[in-house]
Amino acid sequence: MNRVSKHLNSVLIGSLLGSLLVGCQALAPRSTTGVVETSSRSITQHSEHSLSQSSVEPALDLPVITPAYEQFAGESTADPLLPAGVNPEEVLSKDGQVSAASSDISLDPDLWQLTRENFGLDHSLDNPRIQAQLNWYSRHPRYLDRMADRARRYYHYVLHQTIERGLPSELALLPIVESAYDPFAYSHGRAAGPWQFIPMTAKRFQLKHSWWYDGRRDIQASTTAALDYLELLNNRFDGDWLLALAAYNAGGGNVSKAVRKNRQRNRPIDFWSLDLPDETSAYVPKLIALAKLFDSPESYGLTLKSLPNQPYFAAIETESQIDLAKAAELAGVTIEELYLLNPGFNQWATDPDGPHELLVPIAQAEIFQQALQAYPSDKRVSWARYKIKPGDNLITIAKNNNTTVDTLRSTNSISGNRIRAGQMLLIPQASQQAKSYVYSKGQRQVKQNQRIALRSGKDKLAYSVRSGDSFWEISRKYGVAVRELAAWNQMAPGDPLKIGQKLVIWQPAGTVSSQTLVASGSDRQVIRKIGYKVRNGESFALIANKFNVNLNDIKRWNSAAAKAKYLKPGQSLTLYVDVTRLR
Repeated sequence: MNRVSKHLNSVLIGSLLGSLLVGCQALAPRSTTGVVETSSRSITQHSEHSLSQSSVEPALDLPVITPAYEQFAGESTADPLLPAGVNPEEVLSKDGQVSAASSDISLDPDLWQLTRENFGLDHSLDNPRIQAQLNWYSRHPRYLDRMADRARRYYHYVLHQTIERGLPSELALLPIVESAYDPFAYSHGRAAGPWQFIPMTAKRFQLKHSWWYDGRRDIQASTTAALDYLELLNNRFDGDWLLALAAYNAGGGNVSKAVRKNRQRNRPIDFWSLDLPDETSAYVPKLIALAKLFDSPESYGLTLKSLPNQPYFAAIETESQIDLAKAAELAGVTIEELYLLNPGFNQWATDPDGPHELLVPIAQAEIFQQALQAYPSDKRVSWARYKIKPGDNLITIAKNNNTTVDTLRSTNSISGNRIRAGQMLLIPQASQQAKSYVYSKGQRQVKQNQRIALRSGKDKLAYSVRSGDSFWEISRKYGVAVRELAAWNQMAPGDPLKIGQKLVIWQPAGTVSSQTLVASGSDRQVIRKIGYKVRNGESFALIANKFNVNLNDIKRWNSAAAKAKYLKPGQSLTLYVDVTRLR
């Protein structure tokens, strides 16, 4: 029997046990001890400063991450991912054949209902901060719809992991507050991923970070780390979930300091009485507001998008590095889907040092595993032979070939930095053009540059970091904000800069040469600023169609002209045109 058959059987067994567990938990009284606060706009986690204050916390003995397909409990009805003609009420039997499954495997076909039945915090709290958040969410149903679209790949896993630990299911809603379930979210505080881990906390909870991979964005690894951390904080604050959640946002040291201060002044030490940062003071109310809303959406005039109570993905071991474009082809999915399920991978391939595991839609799991087994291991990554030239060094060779020095060393059995001219190196190469790897770090930067160019009308300046440079020095020189400069380059203000590193700086239109490449990656967009004189009978709409640009963009670039009812012949307009898309 192959591994996927075994794993699907384990899903079935886990579903039966999970249903019994859910039934028992549904009968248990709801706890009245916890309430949670959430920050409104800032997507940050606990500060590094606060963590230094909480160094007295005991270190966790973290469990080994169990593959996703061994953790799912609660299979359900129709699966939109199953191939046509496959009965959704059938699963693989012990011998690998399809057999009928019980029709009542899952008591809750919808994940929101399963969430409601496992709530553990007190939703009866009535506080102006909670009401303010409720008002905002109820006025923005489209925000919740977009969140549900993103969460559909991950929520089953996160919720079931939360329930299996015996934790309140409100914790599965926390990534909504942290990142709106966007695994690529990155804040000015250097927090990344759906759970918004900062580097120090990520390291503490053994989330790996390399040029190839960032465990903070890995759905399984980051969820394990976040739940470990929340359990630790809950124990630290004697079972008070509100204080634990506040500590997740502000840091355990800051919350402990606020508690001590209130004790010294003979004041209450509950969350609502503490003097905490503004962001944290809003953080817990936001989560409680979400829980209230999900508990009874009809009371707020909302209809939630249904999420089926069935696993979206399965985890398949790859055993070695593999090009993500090739993996997507073998699995029969788009590379975009593969990146969304494996957002931890930064580049065009998996990390050569692991993790050697990929998540794929569950309907494609067996297809992918069989194709992977049949695919020659030496073809999983393409290789190029490079002849070292006089003056070359490992750093420049790695940079020019989109790889790392460590990869070059390990691939070519080089122990130090010494290389000689004429020596041949093996260098891993992507099998597709850069633009094909749509969610790699480089392509995310490309997309951001495109959005800024088209929305702001600014010119892009390419800047090379020099000795002694800092974000503050560069931002002062070019008249931009430090946070803005860091965000343009997918960094945080505290991130270190390296000599020779390329930065993007957006400047007012007309201050940078018109030949500047505004969106990095010439195979994506080449934006040029042009002056255009209106001809007789032309309108904004006709000009937008002529140059293949957005009508609203033209009006924004020419706000004064847009105020008039009609354009006049001979009138001058400014356009930002992608010359690769001209009709």
